[in-house]
Amino acid sequence: MAISIDIREEAGVRSLHFGSDWVQGAMRIARPWNLELEYTREMMASLLLRDDTRFPRKVLLIGLGAASLAKFLYRNYPLANLTVVEIEPAVVAAARQFFKLPEDPKRLKIVIGDGAEFVADSNKKWDLILVDGFDENARSGALDTPAFYLATKSRLNNCGIMAANLLSRRRSFKDSLERIRSAFDGRALAFPSCDSGNATAFAAAGEPVRIALGDLKEQATALKQATGLNLLPTLARLEQAQTCAGSVLEL
Repeated sequence: MAISIDIREEAGVRSLHFGSDWVQGAMRIARPWNLELEYTREMMASLLLRDDTRFPRKVLLIGLGAASLAKFLYRNYPLANLTVVEIEPAVVAAARQFFKLPEDPKRLKIVIGDGAEFVADSNKKWDLILVDGFDENARSGALDTPAFYLATKSRLNNCGIMAANLLSRRRSFKDSLERIRSAFDGRALAFPSCDSGNATAFAAAGEPVRIALGDLKEQATALKQATGLNLLPTLARLEQAQTCAGSVLEL
């Protein structure tokens, strides 16, 4: 059965809903390329985890929503090739009509299909895989299983990073994080849950990640200057949570 698409506007913000109050994506109409929702900004902390000007060149996004992540990467990383897998054609249509999803099949490929099946069947390697797929009841289904996380790890290249949006309001994100850690041989961590109830998990494959929080702040400052995205509050929360032993983020 097709989902019900509901577009709402309030205080200059347009939001996407699947027939419920649960927000599936949002865009500030005056700044359509910015990341309006806090969790989308936090997922972009993955850009700080590799000190390589070529990162990321190949990006896979599972779940389109209001196209916030896709638009941010498309605008700010012109050398990156993006592939988005979205299971609902109506979501793609809504993203084009209401959320300014670009039409550029050379750089931004849209695949209608099941994200878990796509990863399992793919033979490509990616620099960055962003997982943000939920149904109208905020369930991620096959996108939060050991099999999916193992398949995702196998699809990352030697400097690959996965970022996954987890929902702590369902009290299950700790279980999700354990599934990710198991699949990635312990090389995963979750940033502290943000006000919306979302938590972002990051996992790495290949080359180790070892970055002092001070260096992360410098990279975040450079990212802010280049794109307008301010991740310094995110790093401050991470530091306060004392998640990183010795003030060093390791994956």
